Amino acid sequence: MAVCRTTIMTPVGPLAAAASERGLCALEFRRGARPSPSPAASDENRRGADAPEARAHLDRARTWLAEYFAGRFDELQSPALDLRGTPFELAVWQAMRRIPIGSVSTYSALAMKLGSPHGARAVGLASGRNPVCLIVPCHRVVGANGSLVGYGGGLDLKRRLLEHEGAIPSLLAL
Repeated sequence: MAVCRTTIMTPVGPLAAAASERGLCALEFRRGARPSPSPAASDENRRGADAPEARAHLDRARTWLAEYFAGRFDELQSPALDLRGTPFELAVWQAMRRIPIGSVSTYSALAMKLGSPHGARAVGLASGRNPVCLIVPCHRVVGANGSLVGYGGGLDLKRRLLEHEGAIPSLLAL
């Protein structure tokens, strides 16, 4: 199966994106990456140039990110995802997708929802393996006391994203 890769520039830095014919399979922060001069140039490193479906998923991800960072949350239509993980990881990522914008949850609350009352640490590990940042919103998961813990983009970015979404007041209520 062909996989197309690109770099998507965002207000929080470049994101490495990959998509198959089934959907977006990766969206990750690129540490120390140089911005590409244009979106067209950023597609130079892709494989599967004959996979228009995969390129269309990358275009949808680019649109989603533009709308997200513009604060047009009501207009967000998630691109199709092609997530790969263990059954537990997939369940955790799906549970994260149900956390509404402007809200947060805790690792222990997600574990309870998944029928694993002592599984907060396992949820944290699955969160750390999330291959599609932002769209699978692991930044909306916080510690039991409301503390900002564990985020691949760094805790400063996690705070910025939660502020952007209006979730900081809900954090104070924990």
